[in-house]
Amino acid sequence: QEYDIGLFGSFLWWLPSRVAAMASAAAAGAKSSTAAAAGGSLPQLAAQSVLAPSEKLTSPTVVGYDFNKGLDYNALMDSFLYCGFQATHLGQAMQEVDRMLSWSLADEPVPEDEDEEFRSKEVRERVRTKIWLAYTSNLISSGLRESFRFLAQHSMVQVILSSAGGVEEDFIKCLAPTHLGDFALEGKALRKRGINRIANLLVPNDNYCLFEDWLKPILHAMHDEQDKDGVHWTPSTMIHRLGKEINNEESVYHWCYKNNIPVFCPAITDGSIGDMLYFHSYERPGLIVDLVADIRAVNDQALKSRHTGVIILGGGLVKHHTMNANLMRNGCDFCVYVSTAQEFDGSDSGARPDEAVSWGKIRVDANPVKVYADATLVFPLIVAKTFAARLHDGRWAVRPKDVIFDKGYTTSESELEREKVYGK
Repeated sequence: QEYDIGLFGSFLWWLPSRVAAMASAAAAGAKSSTAAAAGGSLPQLAAQSVLAPSEKLTSPTVVGYDFNKGLDYNALMDSFLYCGFQATHLGQAMQEVDRMLSWSLADEPVPEDEDEEFRSKEVRERVRTKIWLAYTSNLISSGLRESFRFLAQHSMVQVILSSAGGVEEDFIKCLAPTHLGDFALEGKALRKRGINRIANLLVPNDNYCLFEDWLKPILHAMHDEQDKDGVHWTPSTMIHRLGKEINNEESVYHWCYKNNIPVFCPAITDGSIGDMLYFHSYERPGLIVDLVADIRAVNDQALKSRHTGVIILGGGLVKHHTMNANLMRNGCDFCVYVSTAQEFDGSDSGARPDEAVSWGKIRVDANPVKVYADATLVFPLIVAKTFAARLHDGRWAVRPKDVIFDKGYTTSESELEREKVYGK
């Protein structure tokens, strides 16, 4: 106890002298600063920190659209590239899609070991990028369905991937409409009314009953053809058949059927179609839908292509399935992601394109783009600036009719591609 009192007493003795010393130092510093200011010179550290010299920049300058020049929507979309933030990414995505559409084998030098068939410029101009479009089911529920239908109707994409909802909601919309609602509508109240909410969209339960009535006899017909004719059903051939049966020009998959665009859906049972297959399995067991045949088919779509370009709206299964197929050919050549997902939770949905480069799903010399945005906002703009512009200004009409998508690399070209990754 005596020791504690002594220590406290020493502290009381030391404190006043220390405070006085600090006050004296502060006063001296203030006088020094005042003197420097009075003399017109800046403190050296402040001058070095605030007025550090810059290197000269050569990148484009930031400038937005000037509405004083009138209302030119094409020029407005051109301006996105120089606006900054996600507008710049959107402009870059438009450029990347244009590169997909513009590329032909005629852009590449003719290797010495090229097949005679592919030596002429005319034939090489027919070899084009195989474009893959992947989207999540909610986007078919939205008004993006009409953008997808446009692309399928004019054979502007060659492969489509979606989830079960992305398939069935297209057919359901042919039977009954989806309505606008509100994000804030109470789930309990909607459940009592038999209304299903998809964000701010509303789908009456009756729509799914109509879908069941339409699908049940088709499943029985498919089952008959399996048993009597040996038809081997896969998710993609099933969707092809449904596209034929719907016979409605508003349907995306009607046009996929008409234009022979394969639609892959590895999670075909994850939705109302799965419910119907479940019920059918009790009513009439034995219908087989083969997933293995489709994994071979989708991977071969990538493996056989000379160039591939992918446009992926959203994430999850459709993103991974698309990119994994392109791994089979050492990565896609062109790539656009549109998603609000972030990478920080480690999910593939949020992963940036550079992560896919590390896996060999995007080529090392590609220029992929990710737009962090709601696809319903930006994808119609991408379509308008690229695909639709080419249709309506006549460029699509002069595209070769007998386009070639499946053309492999020669031995020497394959070696050059390998050297891009691993060196000589």
